[in-house]
Amino acid sequence: MKKILGIFAAVGMLFSVGVQAGEFADQSIILQISDPNPFKQTLVLNVANNLIKHYGQDKVNVEIVAFGPGLRLLFEENANKGRIKSLSSAGVKFSACKNTISAMAKKLGHAPALNKVAVPVSAGVVQIVDLMNKGYKLVKP
Repeated sequence: MKKILGIFAAVGMLFSVGVQAGEFADQSIILQISDPNPFKQTLVLNVANNLIKHYGQDKVNVEIVAFGPGLRLLFEENANKGRIKSLSSAGVKFSACKNTISAMAKKLGHAPALNKVAVPVSAGVVQIVDLMNKGYKLVKP
C-alpha cells in the first residue's frame, strides 16, 4: 500500500510542477512565413489547420514564425485575422520577428500594429533555430 501511495505522490508532484499544453505532443512543427504573398499566407494557415485536424490539438505543437515580408501575416488588419484567432484558440503559436518590426517601423515611421496573438521574438531565424534545437521540424509551405 505504501508503494502505491508513493507512486501516486510522485505522479502528483510531476503534475504540480506544471505540465504545459502540448508538452506530450507527438509532433512539433515550425511553419515559416517570410513571403508577403497572400496566397502563401493562406497556405501556411491551411497547413497549420491541417496539422491540428490530423494530429489533434493536444498531440501537435505548431508555431508559425513570421519574419521579413512575411510579418504582414501578423498585421492587425490582415484579411486572415479571424483564422489566426481561431488557430490561436486551437493552440497554434504566432511569433513575430522584432528585427523585422524595427526595420518596418523605420520605413513606416511607426511600428506596425500587430495581431494580439503575435508574440515578438528577438529574431525569426533565431526562433526557428532554437525550436529546431528542441526537436521541432521546419516546414516552409
